[in-house]
Amino acid sequence: MIQPKFPLGGNSLRVLVFAAISLALAACSGSRSDYVSYDTTGFGTPDAPSVTRLTQDYRIAPLDKLTINVFQVDQLSGEYQVDLTGNISMPLVGNVSAVDRTTAELEEHLAAVLSEDYLRDPDVTVGITEATGSAITIEGSVNRPGVYPTFGNLTLLQAMAMGGGLDEFANPKTVVVFRQIDGQRMAAGFDLTTIRRGEDPDPEIYRGDIIVVDGSNTRRAWRDVIQTVPIFSIFRPF
Repeated sequence: MIQPKFPLGGNSLRVLVFAAISLALAACSGSRSDYVSYDTTGFGTPDAPSVTRLTQDYRIAPLDKLTINVFQVDQLSGEYQVDLTGNISMPLVGNVSAVDRTTAELEEHLAAVLSEDYLRDPDVTVGITEATGSAITIEGSVNRPGVYPTFGNLTLLQAMAMGGGLDEFANPKTVVVFRQIDGQRMAAGFDLTTIRRGEDPDPEIYRGDIIVVDGSNTRRAWRDVIQTVPIFSIFRPF
């Protein structure tokens, strides 16, 4: 057996252990920062989050979820989601443009379409069950895709944090933001790696924006759309 060069007796060992514990406690204790106020006066509960209510002139946005009821026609009644091109797909009539219309305008439009060939004086009601126009949508290779309400200013990196960050299959160099500008669907690509390094600005995200992170885990439908978008940090129609 190899003996230690400097064997420790019981007393010496206890001294070393006590010294190690003392150093650890000293390191943990630290000191208060000179740059932070520890005065908690007035540091009460936060403001309640504001509640966003849709107004009557709210215009339907892509990915909004609608409830459409055609009186006494169950085949046409049900839930519909507006696709990225702004349409809903209905039995009999096929694609119907819904984006940028109010619910009243869509009711009138659907009644006109249905009365042409299918129904006489159809009674149509439209409701919005989920409005992406008052929230942002995060899709693709992120850990928590979904629709998120927005309060106040928001940047792309903050939006990524809301979505739980990128998943292991994500391509951080290809993040596409879809936005309605001057009546057109526009898209722009962003590179998260250069934004994080401060080489490019962290762009502002607005209500109604749809953010899609490219990656091998991204749904095929999203990848097909992304491939049609020029990946530049400017918005272009698609």
